Amino acid sequence: MRALVLVLAASVGVGCGGGVDPSTPRVIVLGLDGMDHALTTRLMAEGRLPGLSRLARMGGFTPLGTSTPPLSPVAWSDFITGADAGVHGIFDFIHRDPETMMPYLSTSRVQDGQHELLRRGEAFWEVLEDQGIPTTILRIPANFPPSGTASRELSGMGTPDILGGYGTFSYYTTDRLAFLGLEISGGNVYQVEDKGGVGVIEGQLYGPDHPLRATPQKVAVDFTLSLDPDRPAVKLAVGDEERILRQGEWSDWVPVVFDLNPDFIPTWARFFLKLPTQARFFLRQVRPHVALYVSPFNIDPMAPVFPISTPDSYAGELARDTGRYYTQGMPEDTGVLVAGVLSPGEFLQQAAIAGGETLEQFPSVLDGFDRGLLFYYVGNGDLVSHMMWRSMDSDHPAYDAERDAPFADVVPSVYAEMDTLVSYALDHMGDDTVLIAMSDHGFTSWRRTFHLNAWLHENGYLAVKDERLPDVDALLNVDWSGTRAYGIGLNGLYLNLEGRERDGIVSPADRDELLEEIAEKLAAVIDPETGHPVLGHVYLRDETYTDGGHREIGPDAVLGYTKGTRGSNPSAKGTVGAESLTDNEDPWSGDHGMDAPDVP
Repeated sequence: MRALVLVLAASVGVGCGGGVDPSTPRVIVLGLDGMDHALTTRLMAEGRLPGLSRLARMGGFTPLGTSTPPLSPVAWSDFITGADAGVHGIFDFIHRDPETMMPYLSTSRVQDGQHELLRRGEAFWEVLEDQGIPTTILRIPANFPPSGTASRELSGMGTPDILGGYGTFSYYTTDRLAFLGLEISGGNVYQVEDKGGVGVIEGQLYGPDHPLRATPQKVAVDFTLSLDPDRPAVKLAVGDEERILRQGEWSDWVPVVFDLNPDFIPTWARFFLKLPTQARFFLRQVRPHVALYVSPFNIDPMAPVFPISTPDSYAGELARDTGRYYTQGMPEDTGVLVAGVLSPGEFLQQAAIAGGETLEQFPSVLDGFDRGLLFYYVGNGDLVSHMMWRSMDSDHPAYDAERDAPFADVVPSVYAEMDTLVSYALDHMGDDTVLIAMSDHGFTSWRRTFHLNAWLHENGYLAVKDERLPDVDALLNVDWSGTRAYGIGLNGLYLNLEGRERDGIVSPADRDELLEEIAEKLAAVIDPETGHPVLGHVYLRDETYTDGGHREIGPDAVLGYTKGTRGSNPSAKGTVGAESLTDNEDPWSGDHGMDAPDVP
């Protein structure tokens, strides 16, 4: 990857004295997240990707290796730095703090009230900027808060919603039996009612905890839904904003402002402490029950409360030029499909809105790009593939022909939409421009699930406090006095090392021998359903990653699952679980968190 940086620098004409010759080529890199080489090859042969086919004829088309493990924040950090995780320190979506044994998101954290980017190493755009080459870096993952070292940046994957996570939706319904007794992941369900029977429903939108209160209390904004007596439609009122929504219709972006003023502040002065956000509303149903989806509250690009761009004004400039947009890092709301809150078709409507914003913004960005390097990221293909891959795989254990067959062309269609970006760039970039289209990893069907912590428990490496509590997250049911190894993250295996982990019991002198023992046993695990090994490789950290100053952050070993098998979400969050191998019945049916050679 470092070689790529040098090639790019050469293409834009770095002189011995620095600076840029304005007559030299520009470079555009389109980052198409999760675009699989095999599927792309097939669709090119079918004539469905004319832009990529044209680019291949002009230059070349080849599979690329990916990161270990092949997860987006790891792979894009490899690309950003030209180095592996031992240098940039991003090994997974989730790491753990060995002093507290609590999981945390790997790419950023809040420290003393400030967001801190946890990716280390030198970004390629810093090399270029040092040579006087301007760079525009839009939505590249693992860059929140933005580095501040490019000429222009907009943060992407890793940018939180206003609650500080990857996205928490809200769902309001008058149906008191909806989701009764069910645990909803990724959002909150609220019961509302027409109290006076006059066709007016009142409710509250909930933001984060109030920062000025000693006891936790959510800030809230009132809203009303006035039902049309004759048609399946409502009038939505939030603050000063009003929208008419018909059943099955999505709103545009609605500004939602939360009041943070303490109670003692007089009314005339209450404009000082406000939390500006934005949300989209979807009226799913009006009768017999009202059902309203509210997107996660996004950082308002017109008035960002967290840093999301370089310079600070750039996010607002984009919004004024092209309209408001999702600022949340992974805007496709996969949680609604996992929770069963929206149907597959309704999820795809939301995903199309999110992906469409990115595609529609590109002409404006390209028009403002005059020299240097532009990186432009599109994540829609990745998130849609995660949720809809099963529709192309009739052998998936959760495949249902009646439900899934109508969506068999969804993923290819999203590839075709991404291809329009390539075509537009080729048509409008000018003859003096080098164009690169690349993805970070491939994709495949996720059929079988391996629960690492359950396996470690079964094999005597992990002890639990209470066998009756297999589903407790965050390693809280782990008995550290009897635990030698544990899993956190989608691919990470850690030893409970003395002097490193808070309650470590494994002597550093025994570390290598224990790792080799566990790796040998894991390599011998055969899935009884498939007859194939569960793992293709077990990558030992010290043999896999550069000793670049941040290797110690990572797991002691990274598991490379065979194609079709992936680590479980509960185990990634520190749950032990009851059994080690299960079918994947989740709507999240496609993935890439496997052995790197299997997902180029």
